[in-house]
This record gives sequence, structure tokens and C-alpha cells, in this order.
Amino acid sequence: MQPATAKWYDRRDYVFIEFCVEDSKDVHVKFEKSKFSFSCLGGIDNIKYLNEIDLFEATEENESKHKRTDRSVLCCLQKAELGKSWPRLTKEKAKLNWLSVDFNNWKDWEDDSDEELSSFDRFSEMMNDMGGEDDLPEVDGADDEESADSDDEKMPDLE
Repeated sequence: MQPATAKWYDRRDYVFIEFCVEDSKDVHVKFEKSKFSFSCLGGIDNIKYLNEIDLFEATEENESKHKRTDRSVLCCLQKAELGKSWPRLTKEKAKLNWLSVDFNNWKDWEDDSDEELSSFDRFSEMMNDMGGEDDLPEVDGADDEESADSDDEKMPDLE
């Protein structure tokens, strides 16, 4: 068994962990108060993955959820102490080579005065929005062959 590559980010009431395993099967996620474990079979070779984490702070195991997609497994852990920032995911300060910060989703929420959608609503909304290419919004003019930018000019034929 080997650990799955993962990215994590912190929000006001939740901590998100995304395990980057394509075509995962037999996914098991175990939420405990101060521990978290993830295991699955992944890829075409059915590699066995196992990640066990001693969490930085306590979580509400009954309120935490996960969702599997073809590309990854996203886990949402509800913090026991809402509104408290987690400077790292793990209790120990050790650097784990399989774990990194998801800077694309990281948000410095401690200084925000705006109150976001609270509780599990935002996560549920996000999970319901995850879908295939059929769910992509239409882009105006994307199918128009005659739509040209003002700086586009006809190129001369090559000789």
C-alpha cells in the first residue's frame, strides 16, 4: 500500500481534502474526532492506497462527508470548533511528501467580514454542481465561425 497524493485547504467551518486518485474503486473514508483515514483501489493497475492522518484539531465525524468522482475523492471535514483557523492539516509539524496545500482554493477568511453561506449548504451546492461536460455553461459566439475579433485580419495564402 502507498499513500494517495492529496491537496487540502482550510475554510471557516470546514477543512477540505482532495485525494487525487483516478478511477477509484472500493473507497473507504473513516471520520473520527481527531483522526481521518482514506483507502481505495485506483487506476488501471488497482493500486492500493491508504492515508491515515492525525488531525490538527477535532472534527465532527457525523457531520463530515465525502464524494467520489472519476478523477478524485473530495472529503469535507466539519471542524468541532467553528471559525478556528488550521495552519496545517496534521497534528505533527512533519512534512508529508504526499500532502500539499491547494492554493487554488485557499482563502484567507480570517479577515473577512462577509458571512458566506454557512453550514453544509455551500459544500452540498458545490457537490451538486460537479458534473460532466454537459453542465458547462454556453459561451456566446463560441460556435460562430464568422465571429472575428476586431484585430483579426485574413491571412494571405502560403505559396
